Amino acid sequence: MRLKKILYVAAGCIGAGLGAVGAVLPLLPSFPFLLLAAFCFARSSERLHNWFTGTKLYKNNLESYVKGRGMTKKTKVKIMVTVTLLMSVGFIMMDQVPTGRIVLACVWIFHILYFILGVKTVKAGEVFGKTETQGDGK
Repeated sequence: MRLKKILYVAAGCIGAGLGAVGAVLPLLPSFPFLLLAAFCFARSSERLHNWFTGTKLYKNNLESYVKGRGMTKKTKVKIMVTVTLLMSVGFIMMDQVPTGRIVLACVWIFHILYFILGVKTVKAGEVFGKTETQGDGK
């Protein structure tokens, strides 16, 4: 049981690290790595999970999605473009593997449809729980 916890902590740290790098580098998607970190920290340590969900990185990139509010159009487009570019490299490299290309194309189509139809698009002001026309009560 202790080994499992250690593996979750290690995977969470790797996910958080890659997610932080992905928040800065346009070619590395931050969203899936941050989602991995949240998943692993939730299963390994309440303290790590609380720390991670309190970070600006989590709040800016993942919190609205996890809470079911959705993502901004900018975030959705950034994720879809990044995945499309990365999958294109794999597609090009599989010129001798037609079955691999078909599978990759199906995964890409599902990914695009999921982000267009399955993930709610919210305005930037709604991501943090208030609309752009609402104040913060101060």
